[in-house]
Amino acid sequence: MLKILKQTKIVFILLFLFFTVNIFSQSKTKFIVILDAGHGGKDPGNSYHGFVEKEIALKTTLKLEKLLEKEGGIQVIHTRKSDVFIELKDRPKKANSLDANLFISIHCNSVKNPVPFGTETFVMGLARSKGNLEIAKQENSVILLEKDYKQTYKGFDPKNPETLIGLKILQEDYLDRSINLASKIENNFKNKVHRKSRGIKQTPLWVLDAAYMPSVLIELGFLSNNEEGVFLNSNVGQNKMAQAIATAIIAYKKEYFGIQSGNTYQDTSTKKITENSTENSSKRTKSKLNIEKSVSKKSETRIQNSEVIFKVQFAAGNKNIELNPSNFKGLKNVSVRTNNGSFYKYAYGATSDYNVAKQNLKEVKSKGYSSAYIIAFSDGKNISVEEALK
Repeated sequence: MLKILKQTKIVFILLFLFFTVNIFSQSKTKFIVILDAGHGGKDPGNSYHGFVEKEIALKTTLKLEKLLEKEGGIQVIHTRKSDVFIELKDRPKKANSLDANLFISIHCNSVKNPVPFGTETFVMGLARSKGNLEIAKQENSVILLEKDYKQTYKGFDPKNPETLIGLKILQEDYLDRSINLASKIENNFKNKVHRKSRGIKQTPLWVLDAAYMPSVLIELGFLSNNEEGVFLNSNVGQNKMAQAIATAIIAYKKEYFGIQSGNTYQDTSTKKITENSTENSSKRTKSKLNIEKSVSKKSETRIQNSEVIFKVQFAAGNKNIELNPSNFKGLKNVSVRTNNGSFYKYAYGATSDYNVAKQNLKEVKSKGYSSAYIIAFSDGKNISVEEALK
């Protein structure tokens, strides 16, 4: 048992270093957006009333590219630009290899009932309502069309809810940014395009889980609803939806990457890291690992900086819940943050001592909030925990 625990600890440390090094690598790079038009080729996606998901997703994505390039300062890269089949594993892999800043996957929804309509934007998470699981099965089912999918996905079964539960890597800093972007997208759909917004959802989707950056999967609407299908299949509809997404991406870029220097952007949400431009990649990697070693060491000490506050985020959703302990399994010191009143994030505690925050995390998890994690703020602004510990 001790051997297993040691191995688990080593794996955790390696994952921690990987994610944080990736955060630092994004701090000085071109602003790259990966646009992923869902499905394609032998995988048509949803088809209702003559409307085909793979076609609408691609047309909308190509329109989105033009809008982003018109803005300037954004490099757009597609996972596909034509009617071809791209394996699911290759979509986020491309984004990871380029250290992209955002991964945007575009899809269309459908159900057997022709009545439902409206937009939804998904982020990676552990919330698994029956409806969310059905979406997860639909979007992940493309895996079954791939050659050697059993070996590639190591036993992952897109039809099995128990396997879906295994997709639970919480990329904490990325998750918060993903929620922020999703909120901007849904607000634009509702307020600028006047579509019904069904809100932001968290569900285990492979394509989001594997992307090591803020990422969202957008369901433009229901093709099973004839009226909505007509809108999404039209040039006017695709242009409006693309414009709403583009505006959200541009607002996100300005919020997190507001400082431009030459052809690069500095991440304004974290402290800048300067590196000698003549250093080779091995020296840069060594430097980053030294930073992580320092962070790891300091995480075991008390943080007594009044400007840095740690909280434990344990729940998020579309409902504004009264901050009564009875609504949160007895937790008393609960606070809430919201993005324009469309999505709410609930956190427990507030301390400048990281060790106290870790104890708060244990308390929250003991209440049944197994997906809870620590978040940090400096001068009221949300920052990464790694940055706070520095």
